[in-house]
Amino acid sequence: MIHKHASAVWTGSLKEGGGTVTTQSGAITGLPYSHATRFADKKGANPEELVGAAHASCYAMFLSALMSGAGIGGITVEATSTIGLDPATDGGPTVKTAALSVRVKADADAAAIRDFAEKAKTGCPISKLLRADVTLELTIL
Repeated sequence: MIHKHASAVWTGSLKEGGGTVTTQSGAITGLPYSHATRFADKKGANPEELVGAAHASCYAMFLSALMSGAGIGGITVEATSTIGLDPATDGGPTVKTAALSVRVKADADAAAIRDFAEKAKTGCPISKLLRADVTLELTIL
């Protein structure tokens, strides 16, 4: 099994505090995020945007794998995943949607591309993650 990780540090209260996100690979290091970047449209990172990036990149890669595995060539996949966060949900803000918008160019007919696109929607690992059980390991300092 392959394991990858990212970490976040948050200091202070929800509205006045702030945090940083870092990935294992170092592609993201100390990326700041805050209440304002998540809920008030201030420019900067937020968890939903990072999930959207993971979903879009995973989907594009998986769709390409499905099509190339079937012998299709000339593949270009442009994917956007828009993550919908409802801040007013009972019990706290809740991610409710992940909407994929995809443009595909490939040496195949539209019906075949559509079939592979639907398979990729449910089969890509991040799509599966969005339906996954979440576990927790807690250390109290």
